[in-house]
Amino acid sequence: MNALSLFQLTGKTAIVTGGGRGLGAQIAHAFADAGANVVICSRKKEACDEVAKELEEKGVQTLSLACDVTSETDVTNVVEQTVNRFGTIDILVNNSGATWGTPVVDMPSEAWKKVMDVNVTGTFLMAKAVGKVMIEQKNGKIINIASVAGLRGADPKYMDTIVYNTSKGAVITFTKDLAAKWGQHQINVNAIAPGFFPTKMSKGLLEHGGNLILERTPLQRFGNEDDLKGAALFLASQASDYVTGEVVVVDGGMNAM
Repeated sequence: MNALSLFQLTGKTAIVTGGGRGLGAQIAHAFADAGANVVICSRKKEACDEVAKELEEKGVQTLSLACDVTSETDVTNVVEQTVNRFGTIDILVNNSGATWGTPVVDMPSEAWKKVMDVNVTGTFLMAKAVGKVMIEQKNGKIINIASVAGLRGADPKYMDTIVYNTSKGAVITFTKDLAAKWGQHQINVNAIAPGFFPTKMSKGLLEHGGNLILERTPLQRFGNEDDLKGAALFLASQASDYVTGEVVVVDGGMNAM
């Protein structure tokens, strides 16, 4: 088989949560470039509509849906509409996320619950619902978006976000355990741990601690609008058929320091 053909997604259907902006939109574009039909969902449907139009210009089919990943009703609706439209779900990217920055002693319990609900419970609910489809069809690729913040502690000088860091650590453990449990169904479950990319969610953090982050990043730059595409396409495609339970770090080398 030609090596490049391993990365083709023609005829595949992918769901990308939080696909209306930032890293989710970048991943959605990568999948469309490879030929996949893409379902984009988030709480802000208008943003998803805009990205869907961009993807359709690449010649693929899209579906734009409103979805709060903490709502089982919303999650079920996304899965049902995807199957009704495309007949299958081959790829799931759990990208929807939330954060909250404050010293530990000042962290409101409501904020802790909100971030954990979106980042951890939302990932679980989407994987659970999509997993039922993938188990029946005996194949699938699940990609959970974690973070380098979930790999170890972070200096509060640039990242005083204990609930976000904790949630992403939980996503990594969830990824590994789900891979162990669903490998028997030929479902690959992996995670990507991005470093620092300029997005709406990271804007405040980069404005406050960006210089310190760059000092600790060997490549001395932030991630750009293309830097996550290759890793996502690899984990979504046939090229990664023998990879599961792994975390691909895309951080400019920061985790190596």
